[in-house]
Amino acid sequence: MAEDSQNQETLIEFPCDFPIKVMGETHVDFTSEIVAAIQRLMPEFDANRVEMRGSSGGKYISLTCMVYVTSKPQLDNIYRALTSHPMVKVVL
Repeated sequence: MAEDSQNQETLIEFPCDFPIKVMGETHVDFTSEIVAAIQRLMPEFDANRVEMRGSSGGKYISLTCMVYVTSKPQLDNIYRALTSHPMVKVVL
């Protein structure tokens, strides 16, 4: 029964590559700060798996970070680390 409740908790099948979009104000260190935050939890995270896009006005930047996660708790920890980062406005 515990397995059924765990399966209902998320529709994501682990392990998997999972895209996390991180947005904040444009800053020279934004990308390196976000990569470092992920690498504190996942030292093997490759910075080459980050796509960057600036807003049309140039004030904001969004990063799509493709992380290889093995469990929901691991993914939750990454989200918590990113949402608590002072440079981050939104994490999707």
